[in-house]
Amino acid sequence: MGAPAWQPVPLPLLELGEGPLWDEDAQRFLVVDIHGRAVHAWHPDSGAMQAWRLPERIGWLIPRHDRDGFVAGLQSGFVRLWLEPTLRLEPIGSPHPGEPAVRLNDAKADPWGRIWAGSMNNADHARPDGRLARLDPDGRITIVERGIRIGNGPAISADGRTLMHTDSGLRSIYRYRLDAGGRLSDKTLWRRFEAADGAPDGMSFDADGALWIAFWGAGCVRRFALDGTLLQQIELPARQITSMAFGGPDQRTLLVTSAREGLDAAALRTQPLAGASFVLRPGVPGLAACRFGNERS
Repeated sequence: MGAPAWQPVPLPLLELGEGPLWDEDAQRFLVVDIHGRAVHAWHPDSGAMQAWRLPERIGWLIPRHDRDGFVAGLQSGFVRLWLEPTLRLEPIGSPHPGEPAVRLNDAKADPWGRIWAGSMNNADHARPDGRLARLDPDGRITIVERGIRIGNGPAISADGRTLMHTDSGLRSIYRYRLDAGGRLSDKTLWRRFEAADGAPDGMSFDADGALWIAFWGAGCVRRFALDGTLLQQIELPARQITSMAFGGPDQRTLLVTSAREGLDAAALRTQPLAGASFVLRPGVPGLAACRFGNERS
């Protein structure tokens, strides 16, 4: 069977598209432009689009359990964020205070309502200044790991027992055991990719327990079994693929983001859709995004 057909989403081309999210309450996809300092929304049913400008770089949004706005990861740290009726921000705290070059990059919530967020040095991607941090529902911030170059793509299994985290700078994905108390253990190198494979970026589990990974530099998303077996590869017309999120009423639509960052005029001529967002129907449903706050008792 051939690869599923993709379609570009009618959103602006983004400098560094990331953080896709299916906003169940508003029935829309949200994406961020990290360097463009913006949040964009696309409503699949109506085709309507919205945009909000932020005062600093933004990496992601996670919906709150109380449905009162979002938690977002900004250059300066964790914030509460409301998009409507007007944009409003309220600081929570930072896992890297006093380090303006380090920014939050990617994050996911787990079934207990905690956020796991990776960070990176925005000025020098080779510096191991990134961290893996946990934001608890009570607002406490805990650094659980240091020495990361580009903290990316947390993905958490449906039962909440497995957390996958990427260091894109090392082209490596690590697997952890996660318990109900928020403790990580049994860290193992799940897979290190070769340069020709591209660098693993954003990740998501699907409803069958397989792991979808976006590959920066390889122009594709790939689906793997948890034993590392490659199950599926979907080629896309942009080399710098950054992340993906399942959504739609049936969780069977996959929205994929990409980036124009660092591409010169010649590269952009060969990749006119660099920075675009794409949708496809991969044939398997995804998992609804977990929310920040007290989900499981």
